[in-house]
Amino acid sequence: MVFADLFFLFAFLPAFAICYLLASLVKGTGVKNGVLVAFSLIFYAWGEPVYVFLLIFCAFLNWLFGRGIDRKGSGRTFFLVAGLVCNLAILGTFKYLGFFADLLGRFGLAVQVPELALPIGISFYTFQSISYLVDVYRKESKAQRRFGDLLLYISMFPQLIAGPIVRYGTIAKEIKTRHVCLEDVADGGFRFLVGLGKKVILANQLSEISDQFLAGNLAELSTAGAWTGLLAFSLQIYFDFSGYSDMAIGIGRCLGFHFKENFDHPYCCNSITDFWRRWHISLGSFFRDYLYIPMGGNRRHQAFNILVVWFLTGMWHGASWNFILWGLYFGLIVALEKYTLLRWKVPAVLLHLYSLVLVVLGWGIFYFVDFGQMTAFFPILFGKAEALTDFTVRSALTSRFWLWIAALLCCLPLGRWIAGLIGEKYFLGRSLLAVLKTVLAVALLAVSVALLVGGTSNPFIYTRF
Repeated sequence: MVFADLFFLFAFLPAFAICYLLASLVKGTGVKNGVLVAFSLIFYAWGEPVYVFLLIFCAFLNWLFGRGIDRKGSGRTFFLVAGLVCNLAILGTFKYLGFFADLLGRFGLAVQVPELALPIGISFYTFQSISYLVDVYRKESKAQRRFGDLLLYISMFPQLIAGPIVRYGTIAKEIKTRHVCLEDVADGGFRFLVGLGKKVILANQLSEISDQFLAGNLAELSTAGAWTGLLAFSLQIYFDFSGYSDMAIGIGRCLGFHFKENFDHPYCCNSITDFWRRWHISLGSFFRDYLYIPMGGNRRHQAFNILVVWFLTGMWHGASWNFILWGLYFGLIVALEKYTLLRWKVPAVLLHLYSLVLVVLGWGIFYFVDFGQMTAFFPILFGKAEALTDFTVRSALTSRFWLWIAALLCCLPLGRWIAGLIGEKYFLGRSLLAVLKTVLAVALLAVSVALLVGGTSNPFIYTRF
């Protein structure tokens, strides 16, 4: 089940809201948490009926390991190591077993492994589990005594299948006690509809353009077509992933949970380092706090630490050589920036253009899981094609002109600018802003539903990671 689906919007969500509101009549959060866990498991089991038991098993293991870490004595380190090994072993078995078996096969060592479907969201909830165990070990958070509450943290459906990666300490207090006011529901609902619009109105339409040029026969692709498809995918993946994050944050806000931001207008960056401070912030902060800094961070072997982090970042995205190359590509650029560009005085416009070009090229590596297709694509991108441009390119640009304009404008922090222009600090400004949000929310819902009716299923890109 996905958020951008008519069944979710008009069946699952209303049913959950009714049950949750009824549970709210009972004092405390116990019944509400029970309803949230139940619907979260239903949400997950809708697409993964077997792997919901794996999700519960992982939560149970981490509950036991957390209790072990929280005890006094020398056994704390043992339980931490055991917990990390178990979490990584489960992730590795389902996500990387086939990859390493194929790698051994290339060296003449035939290894037969069963074909396992990748459980949806396993990379996200595994990293949440790891962060929980490490934070308990560091005594930054207390171990959860109730299994049901830890299951809630790991399985909560708003951010279960595609993030953001939520630290336990961020919502630990809200699991035990939380209060929701009308402002929370209004802001959360608006945020959800903004995310829905990003996905349905922008990302889904841009995917038609990117697939038209990148998913077909590359031999027939012109150079302009390669750039058009790549630019469309660069915008598509941003609106797809940030749209999901907006929807997750919005639903969480309606329930009284305050998830941290996962995107901060990354295409407004002025370096690759700045881009990755703005893109998938929860993943970047995870690797920073749990790997980069413990390895030595900026204090020693900085370049090596950066490359290790980015190698693993690529691996996290998928068991494929293109993701490893993609991670090392950005790792090398970030490492070089530390010693060059970030120390020089370069005009902001040039920094921005430089960043955008390298980011877009990086998405070209990311898109092609097939290594042969990727190596065939980049020569075309740089001019080695039968034609420089063609009618298909001109049609994609002119017939979807307003889609391109809307997508480019929505990459900018328009909300902040409008709020500042109106003057949200004053009563009149806040009132006008509330009216504008209401009108926009209704429009986004109407257009999104209209596009979903009769439309084909278009799942979120990051659900496969």
